Amino acid sequence: MYHPDNDKSINPSSNESIRDVIERASRRQFLKGSAGAATLSLFGGFGLASLSTSAAAASPSPVGGIGFPSVPPNLVPMLDKISVPPGYTASILTAWGDPVSGGPAWNAVGAQTEAEQLQQQGMHHDGMRFFPFPTTGGMSNDRGLLATNHEYTDEGILHNDLTPGSTPMSLARARTSQAAHGVSIIELRKIAGKFQVVRPSPFGRRITANTPMTLSGPAAGNALLQTAADPTGRNVLGTVNNCAHGFTPWGTYLTCEENFNGYFGAPAAALTTTPLNNLERRYGLSGNGFGYRWHLADPRFDLRANPNEPNRFGWVVEIDPFAPSSTPIKRTALGRFKHEGAWTVVGADNSVTIYLGDDERNDYMYKFVCAGKYDPRNRAANRNLLDSGTLYVAKFNADNSGTWLPLVWNQNGLTPANGFADQGEVLIKCRQAADRVGATMMDRPEWVAVHPTTREVYLTLTNNNRRGSTPASSNLVNGSTSGGGARPPVDAANPRPINVYGHIIRWRETGGDVAATTFDWDIFVQCGDSLSADPNRQGNINGDDLGAP
Repeated sequence: MYHPDNDKSINPSSNESIRDVIERASRRQFLKGSAGAATLSLFGGFGLASLSTSAAAASPSPVGGIGFPSVPPNLVPMLDKISVPPGYTASILTAWGDPVSGGPAWNAVGAQTEAEQLQQQGMHHDGMRFFPFPTTGGMSNDRGLLATNHEYTDEGILHNDLTPGSTPMSLARARTSQAAHGVSIIELRKIAGKFQVVRPSPFGRRITANTPMTLSGPAAGNALLQTAADPTGRNVLGTVNNCAHGFTPWGTYLTCEENFNGYFGAPAAALTTTPLNNLERRYGLSGNGFGYRWHLADPRFDLRANPNEPNRFGWVVEIDPFAPSSTPIKRTALGRFKHEGAWTVVGADNSVTIYLGDDERNDYMYKFVCAGKYDPRNRAANRNLLDSGTLYVAKFNADNSGTWLPLVWNQNGLTPANGFADQGEVLIKCRQAADRVGATMMDRPEWVAVHPTTREVYLTLTNNNRRGSTPASSNLVNGSTSGGGARPPVDAANPRPINVYGHIIRWRETGGDVAATTFDWDIFVQCGDSLSADPNRQGNINGDDLGAP
């Protein structure tokens, strides 16, 4: 999800940016012919093959190849409308405040309470996944569970208060907001051809900013995760800013903590006495966060009362939707950063790889390769696959080759002398570890799609308006965001000085092995606006305009 915080480049490294790489790239032909039927299958036949910068052009279907015509752009300002193709309708399945099982309905008159919100859908949905129930013949088409992220709250609407910043903060107010975050799980059943929410349901569940969870993997128990309330560093409360998601082949949901930094703050006097340190700055922490003001009523979110609490967020959380009493697990082996999503792919030999993007301008693209193999016949055997393996960060080379750099303690400068006492610290300080090994700075890595047969990987890069020359006063110093952050130089592989509309990169792992440490890549789409008079903003799209993919 876009948030103004994502527009602050807080990467202090001098690593090469993806724009540097693209500008110098030879633009050699990549995977000739690969953007044909296989790519159309991946994208539902949208005709994106014709958008590639290097593959042979293909004419898109008159109806986009997916059976219905394109929806024209809505150019009317502030028109609150859902547009669908002719012959289709849109209806509400479930909304904020609807019961997840048998709880109270949303009170449209007064403000929500914590007790009510704990039994209702949270606010502002993002990633979601439908999990069909297994049947004797495979999977049900008529019954399943829907897991949905709730990324943030609109505080004025939530509290029935149009001036939330001026209203005195209270613990009750903070708790209601915390209860509107997290994840909802509801049961769906198709009745008369239409899915409906089953109420009550033994599977209906809310997971919030105060739900007990465990930390597992190499960083669990690390000193940087220990607090007065949890001296073990293994038991944390809740999940916040749940953006995109993932799912595993063994049927669990992966919810991803993105802009967690915005929920923390501290009094100005406390920050004067103890200024923000490099770790806090590198993750965008500040005195006021996003204005939630939780820290004024809940000391857990006060940076100086609980300085290690932010380190317990920024993880991928695994949830078993079919076990409503199970405890969610924060899988630390996948690294700590602003996770946009976690996309799983299984190799031909049942190797498991998770692709992970850090959704901040000038941050990085990662992948995690599990040490163990997926067992399709034994669900329980896969329970802890995400706790051991190798986390890598991507380096894109100008010759259209790429390398996955391992983030392994005592390798590539990840040593005690450079501030990494053990593998746990490498994962907690994941951004700094990626800075150290020389990863390529990216234009806000967002969603990933992996083709089910070719295993080509497609990564959307949303945008980055921090490209080009930077005034000296705006240079990034020690992680500070003052002056607007770093502006990596424009180069040949990214010809536009300001990447307003974003682009899509694709790659194929060497030998088709999802665990490979090298790959080939190219730019699949440069997004843009065909009506723009500025050629720098038009992109290379042959078809409907596309921006901020």
